[in-house]
Amino acid sequence: MQTLFTAFSQKADIAHLALLLWALGASALAAAAMRELSAAARRFDEFVREIARFNALFGDEK
Repeated sequence: MQTLFTAFSQKADIAHLALLLWALGASALAAAAMRELSAAARRFDEFVREIARFNALFGDEK
């Protein structure tokens, strides 16, 4: 990583390095958020299936 910083500081503007780091950080945050959203949707789907299974077993009794 140090060689990357050195290359940017010698040949490019520091603002480009800051923009690259911001873009990498934002992309990592978006990927983590999508992973968590997918896991939450999966958990909700499992919950709904369990409720449907419960209703199928005990829902017809009156």
